[in-house]
Amino acid sequence: MRIQVIHCHPLEDSFNHALFRATVDTLEKNGHEVVATDLYREDFQPAMTETERRTYMGNGYDDSAVAPYVEILTNVDGVVFCFPHWWYSMPAMLKGYVDRVWGPGTAFVYDARDNHLEPNLRNITMLGVVTTFGSPWWIVRLFAGDPGRKVFMRGLKQMCAKGVSTFWLAHYDMDHSTQRSREIYLDKVKARLSRIR
Repeated sequence: MRIQVIHCHPLEDSFNHALFRATVDTLEKNGHEVVATDLYREDFQPAMTETERRTYMGNGYDDSAVAPYVEILTNVDGVVFCFPHWWYSMPAMLKGYVDRVWGPGTAFVYDARDNHLEPNLRNITMLGVVTTFGSPWWIVRLFAGDPGRKVFMRGLKQMCAKGVSTFWLAHYDMDHSTQRSREIYLDKVKARLSRIR
């Protein structure tokens, strides 16, 4: 498969960056063609431009400022997002990437008959998330309602191919993580990625 790995963390010496490197390395070792996209190192600009917003509510969306990212997204078989959750959500830069790149004409098209969104990323047959949370799992799921997972598994997933395979891997309670808990999680990530065919 040709798989894009999208990473978003400002620190290269972070555990999250180690997860990104492990994700890319594991996929490549298993014969996949990987497009590594490191938003911070690429200085991705997350703020939607005035032109983008003015053209967003129609199929004439002007995505020229993010055209290289659109080109990648529309020519891969799978996408793996690798990022931390901050305040129960993805980092602002990653949200800006989704807003600007997963736009009309790329992730979906507007159906003029009833204005519903018609999924348009039929090329993506695999969607995965490798993430971390500072909070314990029960706070994320029971108290906060798991908003991050909903964005990916109820939102972005719907824009992909029918029957798209998905996975969600999370290390919770990073604020109290240990070397052992991080190693266990890293092994879990590698094992799951190794099952991708």
